[in-house]
Amino acid sequence: MTHTLVPALNFSPELLLKAQGIRVAFFDVDGVLTDGGLYFSAQGETLKRFNTLDGQGIKLLQRAGITPVVITGRDSEPLRLRLQTLGIDRAFFGTEDKHPVAEQTLQDLGLSWQQAAAMGDDWPDLPVMQRAALACAPQNGHAEARAMAHYVTQARGGEGAAREFCDLLLVASGRYASLLEESTR
Repeated sequence: MTHTLVPALNFSPELLLKAQGIRVAFFDVDGVLTDGGLYFSAQGETLKRFNTLDGQGIKLLQRAGITPVVITGRDSEPLRLRLQTLGIDRAFFGTEDKHPVAEQTLQDLGLSWQQAAAMGDDWPDLPVMQRAALACAPQNGHAEARAMAHYVTQARGGEGAAREFCDLLLVASGRYASLLEESTR
């Protein structure tokens, strides 16, 4: 006997309205997809820890037709490898001024800021968060990012915060329940 899955997530109606029609999601890396810590090996290589919940959320976004875009001020081989395994083909590295890159990405995709969501945790993310229809920050983000956010996650950056953001977008898109159902077949 199979049971019908009923989604356990609940977001406020106002938040879901803000998140409707999103077609592109901008992500920062350090402090959003990672815990914000930088680990260096004896050879000077940067090591990063990624959360598999966040990765699954990004994959689900892609299945729902929402394009994930990464804009980060840093660059490292581990980061490039992680984004490649997630199938993210729009990633911009070593980018301190994120707004022009986001603007160009929207033009390339034929989208507007009203179809964009952004998740960031610190000052370099604010120009993108400010323009996006939906802005999100992790619980442990800087106070200014949290103040600008329409939604602050319960999880910390690198510990499932990006997954919460993805889940919000999936629920608002109407695809969450069907993707959940597909996962049990």
